Amino acid sequence: MPLRFKIDVLAELKKRGITTYTIRRDRIMSESTVQKLRSGQGLAWDSIETICRLLNCQPGDIIEFVQEPVTESQAD
Repeated sequence: MPLRFKIDVLAELKKRGITTYTIRRDRIMSESTVQKLRSGQGLAWDSIETICRLLNCQPGDIIEFVQEPVTESQAD
């Protein structure tokens, strides 16, 4: 996937006192979103927006684009 997390979002949230328990209890994000964060999967825009609000950051502070090599089948 060409987009990846630059930081461990859950660890950064925990540093600010927002644990996965708090996230579930206060319904800040869904359990499936927490699982996607754990596995490094892509997130919906509203989840990225929530993370940026909680961490007081910009999307570019947490995600980056990484160019993947072009294969022969993609070049055609």
